[in-house]
Amino acid sequence: MNKMKTNKSIQKRIKITSTGKILRRHQLGNGHLKRNKSKSALNRAKRTKEFAKGEIRNIRRSIGI
Repeated sequence: MNKMKTNKSIQKRIKITSTGKILRRHQLGNGHLKRNKSKSALNRAKRTKEFAKGEIRNIRRSIGI
């Protein structure tokens, strides 16, 4: 059986902690239309956050963990 290939685009956008948590690094939904968003909403999106539990399974599978 062949090895699973790691999805490099996802691997570059996440950080895996030593305890196994998967964190997202980049701003989600902040590519455009920033004028309509408040300053506090933009600052909240900059912070590193943990993924939702439903997304973690798919991310682990795509990066080969």
